[in-house]
Amino acid sequence: MTFFKHVMDKMNDTALFRFFQKKVVNKIVIGCVFFLFLFFSLVTSLVPQKYELQVGQKAPIDLRAPRDIENKIETNRLIEKATGAVEPREKVDPMIQIDINKKIEKFFTNAYEVREIEESNNEKKLASLKEKNNINLSDEELTLVLLAPDKQLKGMESYIYEIITRVMSTGIKTEDLEKEKEDITNYFKGLKDFSKEIRLLGSKIVNTSIQANRFLDIERTQQKREEAKNSVEKVILKKGSIIVSEGEIITKEQFQLLKDAGMTKQQGKKDFSLHFGVAILVLIAQGLLILYMYVFHKKLLRSISKLYLIFIIFLCVYLVAKTTYVISPYIAPVVGAAMLVGILLDTRLAIVVNLAMTILLTLSSGNNIGFFITALVGGTVGACSVINTHQRSNIFLSGLIVSFSNMMIIIGLGLINHYELSKIAMDALYGVLNGVFCAILTIGSLPLWESVFQILTPLRLLELSNPNQPVLKKLLVEAPGTYHHCIIVGNLSEPAADAIGANGLLARVSAYYHDIGKLKRPYLFKENQLTSDNPHDKLTASLSAMIITSHVKDGKEIGKQYKLPQEIIDVIEQHHGNTLVKYFYHKAMNEDSFEEIKEEDYRYKGRRPQSKESAIVMLADSVEAAVRSMPEPNNEKIKHLIDKIIGDKLSDGQLDECDITLRDLEKIKISFQTVLMGIFHERIEYPEINTKKVEVKE
Repeated sequence: MTFFKHVMDKMNDTALFRFFQKKVVNKIVIGCVFFLFLFFSLVTSLVPQKYELQVGQKAPIDLRAPRDIENKIETNRLIEKATGAVEPREKVDPMIQIDINKKIEKFFTNAYEVREIEESNNEKKLASLKEKNNINLSDEELTLVLLAPDKQLKGMESYIYEIITRVMSTGIKTEDLEKEKEDITNYFKGLKDFSKEIRLLGSKIVNTSIQANRFLDIERTQQKREEAKNSVEKVILKKGSIIVSEGEIITKEQFQLLKDAGMTKQQGKKDFSLHFGVAILVLIAQGLLILYMYVFHKKLLRSISKLYLIFIIFLCVYLVAKTTYVISPYIAPVVGAAMLVGILLDTRLAIVVNLAMTILLTLSSGNNIGFFITALVGGTVGACSVINTHQRSNIFLSGLIVSFSNMMIIIGLGLINHYELSKIAMDALYGVLNGVFCAILTIGSLPLWESVFQILTPLRLLELSNPNQPVLKKLLVEAPGTYHHCIIVGNLSEPAADAIGANGLLARVSAYYHDIGKLKRPYLFKENQLTSDNPHDKLTASLSAMIITSHVKDGKEIGKQYKLPQEIIDVIEQHHGNTLVKYFYHKAMNEDSFEEIKEEDYRYKGRRPQSKESAIVMLADSVEAAVRSMPEPNNEKIKHLIDKIIGDKLSDGQLDECDITLRDLEKIKISFQTVLMGIFHERIEYPEINTKKVEVKE
């Protein structure tokens, strides 16, 4: 043992150990472990089982799609068919026709100008026209242009424009250009109104000038092909559909589908989208819990032990739920987490925990909407039904309520979806068992959570209020006056706490234990003295004050010895605050002593009340002791005394550190007065009964 203690001491001195003891580091560790656990758990659930497969092998079992998968080979086949059916789109370039018309028009304009020159001979005119020849005519053809009758030439010019417009307006493809030229030649041959030479000239001008002006519209053709491609719907293999039946030979296409689904051990495409999606959803669930605690329970967020409690409950129930989900989704005990968190910490937090767990389990189990609705409603019902649970039997009743809720939801969903009655009945049975299972899980594990994490639940408080608790039993035997005083203080404290919205059960149980420090020296306290002899008459005031005030410190030590919850030990420490022990202070002032009397030496050394429950126990303690010593108490006297005691505590600053208000104090006064009048009520004085026999005269 000495060796292990030495090792632990050495570990405590290391920088690494001190680093991991920091709250911020603990919170980061909890958050990271929580995220990693849920992330890998979800990924494991969603990633399909892998098989050693190859093309041409027989399928060992029915291989089904783990999710909706696109059959890319079939989709591409349909796309190729659709794009192949798209006719190439063509476009006509109008500028080519315009340029040709301008070129021919310019030639004829020059020809007419040259023809009108009178002083020039034909050779000069030919030479001049030849310089402006832009349509590649021969000298003979140019001479014909100069000498042809004006009517014939102009008529031919109009035909040239007409035929060019007719041919080129619809467009000429390159491969059709020669055929068009042949048709144009034949057309001009058929013009009987012109001489043969003029017809040949017109044919030559048109055939020399026309060009291909109809081309493939690559951009529009590609656009049409894209439209055809986009119109093809992807071939999707639905989740659960058989890709390859058992014993069937695996084809290349089927193998590719299996590879895309991640069902082959061969190196395939890593499904990063699945991992990224899981990470996002786990972060959302984790962020939901953190955000709720940050907004509504900052105190809880500062407690490392409470964070560990939530973390462990969440993961334990999550694992059990995933295991039982194989039997039926409706038997997964998600509600157990909500009930445990509701009892141990907070009902609203329990609802948020249930929501986060339900979302994650729904994702990991194939997005079963029936399970999601059932678990969400059942968890909310379970969390709300365990509010202020004071008996373990109430938890079982909460389980039955959850069972009824599950059953009704399952039946309702089954009827909506037209399920078979046998399936509805079986699922409803699982829903009923779920509630019972969650109640058993909660009742069975609750003591473990209470003891390990030191959580003070109403059930634990009721156990501590049992008179058979060792310390209370000892108080009853060794200090009966103090025990009776504690019971009365408890009776005063509980209704007062309930009146102002504090924890009445905590106030009552804390009052039972608030004076256990008197067990060290019971007969030095007035209520335990059986005779009229008072030991303090023989002691100095300072010593008596020290003995009286030490019962607070002694009470803390005894509370720790008996492993009382910290909340009760806090009340023991704070129930006197730093109040002045007035009786012995005044006694010291009246004693003949040369020592300086300091008020601090006659005050309790405890902390002032930090909670409403501590403040109520302090006031109830003082009021009960004062009323008990009051001769012939009545309503007016009790009311006046309560006002005075509470006023003194208020003026002495004993209530400055707790969040109690003046309105709360008025309610506390009324509550104290009601309870005390019930205890010290006026009694009827019964007349004496004459027991002498009365003679009856006949």
